[in-house]
Amino acid sequence: MRVVRVSVRPVDLESIDRARAVLDRTGLPGLVLTSPGAVAWATGGLNTPIDRSAGTDTVWVAIGPSTVSLVTTNVEHPRLMAEWGSDDTCPITVAPWWDGDAMIEAAASAMGADPASIGSDGHPGFGHDISLLLTTERLALSAAQQAALETLARESTGVVESALRAWTPGETDDAVASRIAGGVEAFGGQCPVLLVGGDDRVMRFRHPVAIGAPITTLAMAVLVASRGGQHVALTRFASAGTLDHDLAARLGVARGIQQDVVTACRPGATVGEVMTILADSYDRRGAGAEWRDHYQGGPIGYAQREFEIAPVQTSSPWWDVALPNGCAVAFNPSVRGGAKDEDTFLITDDGPRWITRSADWPTTDDPNFPRPAVLTIEN
Repeated sequence: MRVVRVSVRPVDLESIDRARAVLDRTGLPGLVLTSPGAVAWATGGLNTPIDRSAGTDTVWVAIGPSTVSLVTTNVEHPRLMAEWGSDDTCPITVAPWWDGDAMIEAAASAMGADPASIGSDGHPGFGHDISLLLTTERLALSAAQQAALETLARESTGVVESALRAWTPGETDDAVASRIAGGVEAFGGQCPVLLVGGDDRVMRFRHPVAIGAPITTLAMAVLVASRGGQHVALTRFASAGTLDHDLAARLGVARGIQQDVVTACRPGATVGEVMTILADSYDRRGAGAEWRDHYQGGPIGYAQREFEIAPVQTSSPWWDVALPNGCAVAFNPSVRGGAKDEDTFLITDDGPRWITRSADWPTTDDPNFPRPAVLTIEN
């Protein structure tokens, strides 16, 4: 193990200050961020994931009351040094990739503390799991983080909508999905969730994953895109010719639920209050308790959802968490028979801001809360 005073990209100082606020509340001597989302939050997206399925990053951030340092493996260190500029105020500890305990020991050594006394985002090598506090702290996105999320949202929306505009009835679902995946990769992003389905599979399944089936009358594309650790989510529909009347009515129900739940997301509103309104909206709009049939979404940012709870989970630690100004949310109300409504919004003191929106896609005629309409593909 060796500590090198080197040239590295600066960490996100506002995020580091927020992490230190957690240290102040807990009285711990330090904390270590190890998960991809937490590391991206603290570093401004320094490290693109190597293994996109991994729950532990190849770069860790060790934060003490007055120090911050990075820990990485000998595999990743040369790349980070070559590609991310200079700031010799931040040390990097380089640990051998084959020693499973080396990064734990390096992070603890950087803070001069025993691993058992240190907090983390849930890594079992450290003594205190403070992931709930850390996730709560990162819900409020800084101005720079909001700007980056809006750029990701704009590019992701453009890719999904372009892929559906190019759909020709009879084309397979995986062909549409490949256009979306390629478009996201082209702007430097990834697709943690990508669903494309059509016709009766949309009506039957909440998650009609692409299976190579032709889409003849109705196409649905669902995307969660990520870049720099940030995530946005959206769903769009396209129809060959006139949309089925019953589906149109069900989509209206899903859109109404979306309006109710997003409008409820005022800064200071608790998650429990929002989930109660969501359940009431389902019932009031004639969908009963269909929220039980599908994940409903929630705050989004440095995970595809920062957390998800159901309206009955009143004992969840998230129930009483208040949504802050600058929080991003992506709810996912759905109604049996193919209806679904999903987009990403920034919650601000001035009201919700729909960020997965483009000027080129048709919208409903509600001036107070427009929603994406179904694109009609003329035969």
